[in-house]
Amino acid sequence: MSDIYRGFDQEELDTQYRAAATVPNMQDFVDDYASLSATARDTLDCKVGVKYGPGDEETLDLFTVSTVKDAPLFVFIHGGYWRMLSKNESSFMAPNLVGHGIAVASINYTLVPPADIDQIVAECRRAIKWLYQNAVSYDIDPNRIYVGGSSAGGHLTGMMVAGGWQEEYGLPTDVIKGGVPMSGLFDMEPIVKCFVNEWMQMSTVDGVRNSPVRNLPARGCPLIVAVGGDETDEFRRQSKDFSDLWKSQGWAADYLECQGIHHFNAPLELCNSDSELTQKLLAMIGQ
Repeated sequence: MSDIYRGFDQEELDTQYRAAATVPNMQDFVDDYASLSATARDTLDCKVGVKYGPGDEETLDLFTVSTVKDAPLFVFIHGGYWRMLSKNESSFMAPNLVGHGIAVASINYTLVPPADIDQIVAECRRAIKWLYQNAVSYDIDPNRIYVGGSSAGGHLTGMMVAGGWQEEYGLPTDVIKGGVPMSGLFDMEPIVKCFVNEWMQMSTVDGVRNSPVRNLPARGCPLIVAVGGDETDEFRRQSKDFSDLWKSQGWAADYLECQGIHHFNAPLELCNSDSELTQKLLAMIGQ
């Protein structure tokens, strides 16, 4: 048996990161994402397909709050192992959050292929820049931007709260006031070594450059690091280790292991006003 990573052989490592194998039918949950998101677009004040960057896929859906001036903004970044899904399945939480006076942006990015991880991270950062610069036009407070995402979107959330990029984009270092990575991937070393790299094609250096654990900011914003209690050991370890690392720097991080929840219904906790995840997010934002 060959030790590939943390005592796992290749088959075991692949199993740890094969999230789709942990539920009978992943597509059922993707269908739920799509249906709930379509309802949100149909029933709320939504600007659909707003361009935030030059690429064809650089668009976002923006849900505003007509009853609140200077509303806070929650930006959601979808998952799908960087090669699936879009903004169209990623605004299921909008009715809940808009009902609490929080604007919501669901962002699209170019998938792999043709994109690579660097391009995807750059596109998400351009989305943050556009939202910061245009917030006032939509009665959104540019100084109250929060970002969250699930799975690959959890990784991208980690790269939005990371350091070393804001100045290049003309943004304040504290442009993100809080983060909610769910089921995230914060150390890309095992991703480089497992089946996911068949399509990601990342080098070791690519993985380091795009690992939130390797790119901490000078000062970290508050985080809610959430993961399903029924997820694999590695997904839970990644979240716990990132939360512990964040706290070791003296920054606020709340590790939340949602009991009875798996990889694909974890983000749906944001649809429920009474869920622990929603309550913690509302407390973070101050709504």
